[in-house]
Amino acid sequence: MYNSLLKRISLSISPCPNDTFMFDAIVNKRIDLEGYTFDVEYHDIEQLNMRALSGSADITKCSTALLKSINSSYRLLDSGSALGRGNGPLLVRRQGDTSPIRHIAVPGLYTTANALVGRLFPTITKRTPMLFSEIAEAVEFGRFDAGVLIHEGRFVYERRNLELIADLGLEWERQLGLPLPLGSIVISRSFSEDVAKDVERIIRRSIEYAFANPDQSRAYIKEHAQELDDEVIDKHISLFVNNFSLTLGDEGRRAVEELTR
Repeated sequence: MYNSLLKRISLSISPCPNDTFMFDAIVNKRIDLEGYTFDVEYHDIEQLNMRALSGSADITKCSTALLKSINSSYRLLDSGSALGRGNGPLLVRRQGDTSPIRHIAVPGLYTTANALVGRLFPTITKRTPMLFSEIAEAVEFGRFDAGVLIHEGRFVYERRNLELIADLGLEWERQLGLPLPLGSIVISRSFSEDVAKDVERIIRRSIEYAFANPDQSRAYIKEHAQELDDEVIDKHISLFVNNFSLTLGDEGRRAVEELTR
């Protein structure tokens, strides 16, 4: 836990390229950390959500759809979010399958992906949570009628003879005209507002460093990535890390408010 004298804080993120790209300069001390030490842990998004729900994380990535449930314990930081256009989870099924979709796999019950299915496809009520990296294979081998893919999986699903049913992000944008807020960075309300502002500034500086030095983080990213192909990694980063990651701005905050209302 945090010690105000040592300025030591736990930081929980996913091992996916968008997070490791954004936080590389913090983890590998490429920038001024203003005297703070960040103890980094890596977890699947649903594990991160559970840590936020339990209040056990100091700073953590979480699904934006979870923010309303953890608002009393955590505050949203302006930097570090995964939010944008054309970056939504993909609902996929086996190629050529025309049977009714009754049972799907989702990457966690608390994820934005699951919230989008509930909002955009309310008739699909049987949704089973599983590790995001196992969903494509499970759909390919017939364990589910369809599945929702996030992270690297959205770029390589065709290799498993799967086809797209719907891009949930595009459906969101078509209906609301707003970018899709997928993931957020939050800090425990046990910290002062001054500490939160410090952390926000350090995260923004880390992202700015990543944009200015895109090759510096590649080895670190590949240590944790599910897909090691450079083209897939580049697509992943370009899709999920953008100006909204630096600062949500008015449009980003409106999108968060709409998703969590």
